[in-house]
Amino acid sequence: MNLTHDMHRVEHWADTHHPTWLDFLRIGLGIFLMVKGFMFVQNTDALFSIMHKSQFPWVSIGLAHYVAFAHLVGGFLIAIGLITRIAILFQIPILLGAVFFINPNHGFYSENTELWSSIIVLLLLIAFLVFGSGRLSVDRLIRKPKRDWLY
Repeated sequence: MNLTHDMHRVEHWADTHHPTWLDFLRIGLGIFLMVKGFMFVQNTDALFSIMHKSQFPWVSIGLAHYVAFAHLVGGFLIAIGLITRIAILFQIPILLGAVFFINPNHGFYSENTELWSSIIVLLLLIAFLVFGSGRLSVDRLIRKPKRDWLY
């Protein structure tokens, strides 16, 4: 199979089946990730504490900085809809780590809201990886003529 052809088919399907309310959900997701990034930057001790309590306490300081930077920049790119799929690809490993390596001790039925928010954000990232940025995005503004942007 031709991977490029399949990617164009998925992108075309997503563009034709993308309601506007999903754009607002994408913007909210991006803002949420940016806020988490600001929280990590403001309180790096909390981020180090989370990573130290994980199954891999030897994780480096560089990984903590990657998480904060990826949430700040990636959240901004997701919110404005610029290179959304690429920004999501940088977010997914972080959320996979949060769900499967940092929070597994708490379990799915505990009162741990961080685990549930990580699961929800991961599912939304996967959905927007498929659906893309939508109509209210910089990507569409760049790709489409000015008269077609809001239609």
